[in-house]
Amino acid sequence: MQLDQVLSDVIHVGKRMYDRGYVASNDGNLSVRLSEDRLLITMTGVSKGFLDPDKFVVVDYDGAVISGSHEPSSEMKMHLMVYRERPDVHAVAHAHPPASTGFSVAGVNLPDNLLPEVIVSLGHVPIAPYGTPGTMELVESLREYVREYDAVLLENHGALTLGPDIVAAYHKMETMEHCARITLVARMLGQVNTIGEENVDKLRRMYGRAGLSGGNEGIGSEEPK
Repeated sequence: MQLDQVLSDVIHVGKRMYDRGYVASNDGNLSVRLSEDRLLITMTGVSKGFLDPDKFVVVDYDGAVISGSHEPSSEMKMHLMVYRERPDVHAVAHAHPPASTGFSVAGVNLPDNLLPEVIVSLGHVPIAPYGTPGTMELVESLREYVREYDAVLLENHGALTLGPDIVAAYHKMETMEHCARITLVARMLGQVNTIGEENVDKLRRMYGRAGLSGGNEGIGSEEPK
């Protein structure tokens, strides 16, 4: 994909995240794998709702700035780790979607046997232990999770989603937040009815035949708390 198209897609995703309230102020960060030794990432201290082509930095996989006149995101280490651990991933989105982040703050897992669309496209969403943002502590708390999952909640911090491109990574964020909001409504109404294991297995078989990406073997493994 051409750089101009990559920039256009990331700018679009940043605005969409901001408009939907997944980030506030200068929260969040986005990145795209450009090549085997180059990564495009949002600069530090910029609102994702007001990105333009000058608000990005190209770095190598040691974190050295190759091009761009700004400092890269303070969460660059986290992004670099993901690309090293997951050769299949070409884009990473980090945001603070309110409902999903609320689950991470409460220490409550999102149900992964609630909605067919979530079972097929997302699968289980684990909660990684808290790590100080911008540090190797956060990187190491996430490492084992990003090896297995395309969406991870960060305890008391936010969410991380991965994909083959930035739009796909964003869509996982949107699916996760949609599920979190529906779960909250069901809890307020007093009952969360989940899909039975037989139906989860049926969806797994359909998912396997379709060859879709984004799920994992953890689907249906946990009941909501």
